[in-house]
Amino acid sequence: MSGFSDENLAVIAIILDEEENAKRKKRTWVDKIWKNRFTEGEYWAIFNELEEDPKRFHEYFRMSQDAFNLLLGKLEPFIKKQDTFFRMAIPPRERLAICLRYLATGDSQKTISFSYRVGASTVHQIVHETCRVITEKMLDEAMPKPTEEMWKTIAKDFYTMWNFPLCLGALDGKHVTIRAPAKSGSLYFNYKKNFSIVLLALVDAHANFIAVDVGSYGKNSDGGIFAKSNIGKCLEQNKFFVPENTCLPGTNQSAPYVIVGDEAFPLKTYLLRPYPGQDLDEKKRVYNYRLSRARRTSENSFGILASWCRMYHRTIHANPENVDNMILASCILHNFIRRFHGVTPAYQTSNSTDTTELATSFKHLPAQGGNASKNAFQTREVFKEYFSSNVGAVPWQ
Repeated sequence: MSGFSDENLAVIAIILDEEENAKRKKRTWVDKIWKNRFTEGEYWAIFNELEEDPKRFHEYFRMSQDAFNLLLGKLEPFIKKQDTFFRMAIPPRERLAICLRYLATGDSQKTISFSYRVGASTVHQIVHETCRVITEKMLDEAMPKPTEEMWKTIAKDFYTMWNFPLCLGALDGKHVTIRAPAKSGSLYFNYKKNFSIVLLALVDAHANFIAVDVGSYGKNSDGGIFAKSNIGKCLEQNKFFVPENTCLPGTNQSAPYVIVGDEAFPLKTYLLRPYPGQDLDEKKRVYNYRLSRARRTSENSFGILASWCRMYHRTIHANPENVDNMILASCILHNFIRRFHGVTPAYQTSNSTDTTELATSFKHLPAQGGNASKNAFQTREVFKEYFSSNVGAVPWQ
């Protein structure tokens, strides 16, 4: 230390002492900006006013006040946190408001953090915990396990509303855009040139979700996802309690109950797809038109879902497992909101049907491939002849 003067050594000592004091400085429990949560936070500032204006309440949360209160009653015991000696816990009503606001707007969690005056990590925890509780506690209610009586009700609705008999649902997939997961390579990279997780959904005549499969890689095709999904396995192994073959309305022609999909799905005895090509004869064109009318209910359901859950209009910045939870929770809330407002009927499940098989693990199925069996072609021909023989089946006449 001979190279330093006494004055230099004194300055160095002062600097080191100041640095040591800075390290020892007590960290604040809550940042200053969050301390004003009860006066400036979005929930505490406008929630009471929203309750006095039902229209504004619906615009803010994308659901009515009665639906919000009913949902809160179902979730409150599971999302409530205990107050401590050091601070009060965020109440269940505010936690639900934060989660619904995130889903309804698609804003970043950092934006929600500043508007509600809570930490970004707190918003992250609230959103994912609330979505997890929704999926665990409301799945069986919103998407009950199908029974034979339920399938018959759905088929009747499809025939009444869309003029397609013996239809159990419309099948389609939706790509949900996400931030590229770390070290995922091209697993989530899809044909739209972005990264996504696929939501595969079976939808009834009222655009209500019957069953969904969430979490498949964006690079996979809808047909491949269907073959590996529980929905596809249930249908392939005849574990979905589908009713026996019956006669088409007004005829003696027996036919199986079917689901409908677009060209991305394989032709099966239980899954109908359009005839391919452009130069089709009159009967095939009529068949494609009738199938398209029934199939578009799946497109309608995705549109309705994205209209209230604006999360689907944004790129979701979260880990894939958390995104799966949010997607499934949004589908459950979609059914909950529509049934609450009487848009879709609540299906009555029969206690006499044992549905425990659906909860068991499925055996591995060999690759099903895209080649249709002879019976699948015959099934499509039966529906084609039925549609062409019915009055009013040709829309362009």
